[in-house]
Amino acid sequence: MYGWIIYNGHLQSDAFLTFANWVSDAGTKKGIQIDQIKNNELLVMLDDETPLLSSGQQRPKPSFVIFIDKDISLARQLESLGIPVFNTSQAIATCDNKVEMYEVLHQANIPIPKTILAPKIFSKQQNIAFESFYPIEKALNYPIIVKEGYGSYGEQVYLIHNREALIEKIQDIADRPFVFQSFIQSSYGKDVRLYVVGDEVVAGLRRENTNDFRANVAVGGKVMPFIPNEQQKQLAIAATKAVGADFAGVDLLFGESDEPIVCEVNTSAHIKNIYDYTGVNIAEHILALIIK
Repeated sequence: MYGWIIYNGHLQSDAFLTFANWVSDAGTKKGIQIDQIKNNELLVMLDDETPLLSSGQQRPKPSFVIFIDKDISLARQLESLGIPVFNTSQAIATCDNKVEMYEVLHQANIPIPKTILAPKIFSKQQNIAFESFYPIEKALNYPIIVKEGYGSYGEQVYLIHNREALIEKIQDIADRPFVFQSFIQSSYGKDVRLYVVGDEVVAGLRRENTNDFRANVAVGGKVMPFIPNEQQKQLAIAATKAVGADFAGVDLLFGESDEPIVCEVNTSAHIKNIYDYTGVNIAEHILALIIK
């Protein structure tokens, strides 16, 4: 076996490089060469004779690709060449756009916060019909979560307390896909992330933030190891399967009776925090799944 791990060449943070390095190291332990490749080293060529242009060294066709980027077109091209890609381009696309992700989760009967999809608004519209959004107030009640379709680290998630703020936020993000959601007060500043690989939850973290409604580490959340109960584990596995992912970080909120509610499914969740707090190397579990 011979594999690639593909990550984004323009994101040089330690989190992405660590993921790639650890996957390569896991391969070495199993006697499998796994080359690290930046997505911008492979250019998609819509041509039958040369489907990929490489700006780096020429490599043999891999037996598999571990794809930890969101370059969906590149993932699709690799699949079109008959290469197994983990996660698939469809799973990545579904989770990359939270609007689509929530639709898929709802169709699979996965519990999510009550969600309303924002209607399409074309860019540079001056006369937005704000009154058409007023029924949302009665359906969800303030405070309301507004969440952009594309975003990471909790940065594109907003807690809205009144109509004035709602109108201002809609005006600000009108040209992007977004959703409105009920605010789960019982999960203010706290959630859990469970890392699913195949049919198993292999590790879990609890995140808490006393200064923000979001538990994300990027906005000040504190992290501790977490052992999930069976209900939480089964929901995380079901959510991962619903979006078609082979591995994922699933974020769960705490409902009023402590019942788990899926907040998000992440197909390229970082693995270093998991290791730092639990000692679990997710890369080894991912490679074991692929070999199996």
